[in-house]
Formats: sequence, structure tokens, C-alpha cells
Amino acid sequence: MKRQATAVWNGSGKEGNGHLTTQSTVLQQTQYSFNSRFAEGVGTNPEELVAAAHAGCFTMKLSFVLGGMNLTPETLETTCHITLENGAITNSHLVVQGKVPGATAEQFAEAVKDAEANCPISKLFNTTITSEATLL
Repeated sequence: MKRQATAVWNGSGKEGNGHLTTQSTVLQQTQYSFNSRFAEGVGTNPEELVAAAHAGCFTMKLSFVLGGMNLTPETLETTCHITLENGAITNSHLVVQGKVPGATAEQFAEAVKDAEANCPISKLFNTTITSEATLL
């Protein structure tokens, strides 16, 4: 399987602007700029997209790990916090809440650590990955 996305940038790093388009067209010429990345401008930014990718990948992997334990999650919700410092992503912190009938807190914590270490986006990163888990 291969996926693709395209970025177009016009102008200088600070005054310029660009847009992103994904193969699925979920992002279709979605704007990004210096302000959307480093201030509160309108549009997305690479770190926000990395956070979405990590949250989505981790949560799906967690569902598979729980399934391997004969547990079916009713709901899993993950927020990913990406930290950008000195030009590098230095941390990805996952905060997950799950409603998993029949699961113990220990089983859930074990599954979270497995998913944290083994989802494809986690494997892509060269940074610290941490997590917090709450079983509802």
C-alpha cells in the first residue's frame, strides 16, 4: 500500500503560504503558513497533521491489540500532543480514554503500551513517545 500527499509553497518561509492536498482529497488545497504553524493563523500545519496521524494510528492499533486479548472496545478516544522545539519534534504524548467492557486497568495499560510501541507512526518517529491511559 502506498499513499501520497502534495505540498505547494509560494514565497519566503515567513511571508509565503502554501497548501496541502491528500490523495483522498480530505485535504484539498488546505492552506498553511508561517502563522498557522507558529502563531494562531487560519489553516493547518505539519505538526497538527502529525498529531492527527499518530492519534489515529495509535487508536486503531490499540483496538487491534485489545481484540487480540478478546476484548472489544466500545469507545477509544486519543488526543496526541506534539512538541516542536528548536526545529525538531521532541515528544509525542498520547492521552487515551477507553470504554472497554470486561477489561481490567492492568489489561488496558498493557494494551496501551503495546500500541504505543508498535503502531506504524510510532515506529516512524525518532523521538520520545509517552502516554496516559484512563479506562472508563
